[in-house]
Amino acid sequence: MITGKYPNLRLRRNRKESWSRRLTQESTLSPNDFILPIFLIDGSNKKESISTMPGVYRYTINRISQILDRAIKIGIPMVALFPKTKNSLKNEVGSESLNENNLVCKAIVEIKKKYKNQIGIMCDVALDPYTSHGHDGLIRSNQIINDETIEVLINQSLLQAEMGCDVLAPSDMMDGRIGKIRKALDKSNYQNVQILSYAAKYASSFYGPFRDAVGSKGSLKGDKKTYQMDFRNSDEALREVALDIKEGADMVMVKPGMPYLDIIKSVKEKFKIPVFAYQVSGEYSIISNAIQKKLVNEDVVVESLMAFKRAGANAIVSYYADRIDKILK
Repeated sequence: MITGKYPNLRLRRNRKESWSRRLTQESTLSPNDFILPIFLIDGSNKKESISTMPGVYRYTINRISQILDRAIKIGIPMVALFPKTKNSLKNEVGSESLNENNLVCKAIVEIKKKYKNQIGIMCDVALDPYTSHGHDGLIRSNQIINDETIEVLINQSLLQAEMGCDVLAPSDMMDGRIGKIRKALDKSNYQNVQILSYAAKYASSFYGPFRDAVGSKGSLKGDKKTYQMDFRNSDEALREVALDIKEGADMVMVKPGMPYLDIIKSVKEKFKIPVFAYQVSGEYSIISNAIQKKLVNEDVVVESLMAFKRAGANAIVSYYADRIDKILK
């Protein structure tokens, strides 16, 4: 509540000089606030551009050190691994997700071998990079089946934990998967492996470039509206978050980011739990293309990222993370 009135109260006084604005700013950004996504591809000595995501690349495992070295140098706390699986390795049940020699598992081993605990590793728990139909779960009679999918996700989680993953991030939106994954981890002596739940993940049109990056765009049959959330709903997001916290989530994600700042704020205010925001591929590509075409200047990047912190996000998954030191100068 504002007390006082003009002319005794002049809010512009605190804005009159740069030093004063810095002293009174309510939100800040630093590399500590970011998670860097890394796209993986098979092969050797490849760095492959992604046409729909300017400035973002896919890396073979023997090339990821160049991006990890920089991430560690500038102070990024964690990377998130996403594979582009060969079509020949995909099938209806996503069995490649359980292969200890898949791209993600091999990358975890290499990162831990070289960097130990200098940087955290977050792994996506979902089947869409591995299924021939592009969905996050198993399909029966044209329906995504919940409970059978969870059994696969449990095994995927245990495998990633065994390889050395620090933070498991179930993004599948199956009902009840957090509790079952947590129980399986604890039973297998992985009590310290954290769970970042994609608790409020919406069926969004902003995911297109990501699906292109992981190679699932062309294979996706139908949409994901029977398991991802309706973008018209906000109360439902709070119910989803509440359930995942009760089941053992250590942190929760809101995805996409900018169109859902109201959800980030509501979740943070209600649950007081670490809340992460994902500035998804569509958001990134819209901003980056607008900058390239000189429709806006580069300052919009900081403005867009600060919005997440202002809304209450503890951390941001962003494709700008590897350049954040330069962006914040």
